[in-house]
Amino acid sequence: MSTWTKPSSQDTHLEEAFGTPVAQLYAAAAAGTATPGVRRALELRSFLALAEEQAARVRDRVHQHTAPDADMSTLSASELRFDSQWMDAALSARTQYVTALRELLRAMPPPGTAREGPPKLDQPWATTRPATGIAPVGGRPAAQNARGR
Repeated sequence: MSTWTKPSSQDTHLEEAFGTPVAQLYAAAAAGTATPGVRRALELRSFLALAEEQAARVRDRVHQHTAPDADMSTLSASELRFDSQWMDAALSARTQYVTALRELLRAMPPPGTAREGPPKLDQPWATTRPATGIAPVGGRPAAQNARGR
């Protein structure tokens, strides 16, 4: 199953931020018409969807093994320790993806406020020639340099 179709806990935030359903955002990315910010957000969303799926699989496996009607002879402490480590990794990744996605969305301009061209710089340009009347770096005037060595 593609990450495009997997739900994630941040889909609503993405749809609010871009004003478009997630499926349409993925379609724009596939067509090459999505902005770099949208592509980056969708990449994070895909990673998040996978991390959430991993956490759900581990959770479901633990629930299955520890269900009240489960056979106690199949319960394994080492498997539960492994599942605990896997759950830690999946939840840690999920937290980091959610944080990165929220920071990206916070840094992006609101929808419909596209910037026109490169940023304008108000600082003057530096010249490559020194102004006249300034002594050379050596400290002596050029006429003295040429005369008496």
